[in-house]
Amino acid sequence: MMRLRRFFASMVGRLFVILLLGMSVAAIGATMLASTKRQQEFERQNLTRIADRLQGFVNMLDGNPELRDRLLAVGGPAVRSLPAGARLGREDTALMEVLEDRAGPVAHATVHFTSFRSCIPKAQELWPPPPPQRRKPPHERDPAFIPPKCRAVQLPLSDGTMLALSLESPAIAHNGILAVDPLFLTLLVLAIAVLAYVVARMASAPLQRLASAAAELGDDLQREPLPVTGPLEVRRAAEAFNAMQKRLQRTLGERTQMLAAITHDLQTPVTRLRLRLENVGDEALRERLIGDLAAMQALIREGLELARSAESAEPRAALDLDSLLESIVEDAVEAGAEAQFAQGSGAVLMLRPLAMHRLFSNLVDNALSYGGTAQVRVEQGTDGVRVRVRDRGPGLAEDELETVFDPFVRLETSRSRATGGAGLGLTIARALAEKDGATLHLRNHPQGGLEAVVHWPAPPRPPGSRAG
Repeated sequence: MMRLRRFFASMVGRLFVILLLGMSVAAIGATMLASTKRQQEFERQNLTRIADRLQGFVNMLDGNPELRDRLLAVGGPAVRSLPAGARLGREDTALMEVLEDRAGPVAHATVHFTSFRSCIPKAQELWPPPPPQRRKPPHERDPAFIPPKCRAVQLPLSDGTMLALSLESPAIAHNGILAVDPLFLTLLVLAIAVLAYVVARMASAPLQRLASAAAELGDDLQREPLPVTGPLEVRRAAEAFNAMQKRLQRTLGERTQMLAAITHDLQTPVTRLRLRLENVGDEALRERLIGDLAAMQALIREGLELARSAESAEPRAALDLDSLLESIVEDAVEAGAEAQFAQGSGAVLMLRPLAMHRLFSNLVDNALSYGGTAQVRVEQGTDGVRVRVRDRGPGLAEDELETVFDPFVRLETSRSRATGGAGLGLTIARALAEKDGATLHLRNHPQGGLEAVVHWPAPPRPPGSRAG
């Protein structure tokens, strides 16, 4: 049910419903209109056949006065003398219009519907009615059956003799209205549904490609531009997207160059300041000034590193996460820190090696600096791969777990300023993670301490595939 809701909430689903309903209504309406026209033509041809029989019999009576009485006694095909006292019903204007276009006496005929008893020969009136158990249901209920009708025709012959005839039209079976045939409707709707789904997928494919490209652009600004193909509107959208990507690349490049230039130009005056501070006689003041100068240098370096982390064009390669994390932990242990690689997973992902080394080095250094220890573990499941870096520190308040990712944020309540830093470590770490398709968030571990979780979601499986 959830998958069905997501389908109808998508552009493909909405286009599919609109096309299915619109095309179905149009197709069924056109089919019913064609069936109505066909039914009218069928009835017109039936009236033409009835008029032909009547005209043939009347012409034979009009041309043979001496045989007229005998012919009337015998009757013709579905035509005979009208019994005396027959009650006349409404006029059959449709048949009268057909007869008006004919030559001969029938052009002046008056036609009324009458009781079907008027069309039954006298000999048949003596026959007993069929037993009740043999009677069939009335055919009038069958839409594919035109019941028999009886008409009273009154017309003058060429010599002025008035004729009163009964004209029988037999029951006729014909094809029903095709539009209400359940099988036909089912096949029609199925065909329209397939066509509507294909058209909806084709119409939404450019939008899906644009959405995917926009999502990839957030991870990799140096991605390949969109191909400019397809209809005019799609080409214009692709060209606008590519132009936006170039402007973003140029803007980010200019920012990085500006920060690099500022960093480079500040190196000389900062170095001179440091040399001059060495000549300060007050040792306590000298140490404080040198500390402030070192903090300024660290701030400049980390600001430049933040800009470079978003612009890096390092290629991806197959990376063994366990080996990378083990090497980072070993380096920390060799430096005298309390670090542990608790669990591996054997996961190999397409990542940027240098960026990932910087990401996890930041997280491990953060755990060691503020929590005293670092425990690293890798987990791989059906929902993807997770790397957890946990410390044994005091943790953070719930409303601070996201705030610490903002640039230049340092929380005095849980982080000691004596540890140094400019408040950009977690900002850089999140930027590096998101550029490689991962998410980074913090949580307070149930057993104490703060835990940083880097998660790569599993790629979607194609429809019909089974999990291994």
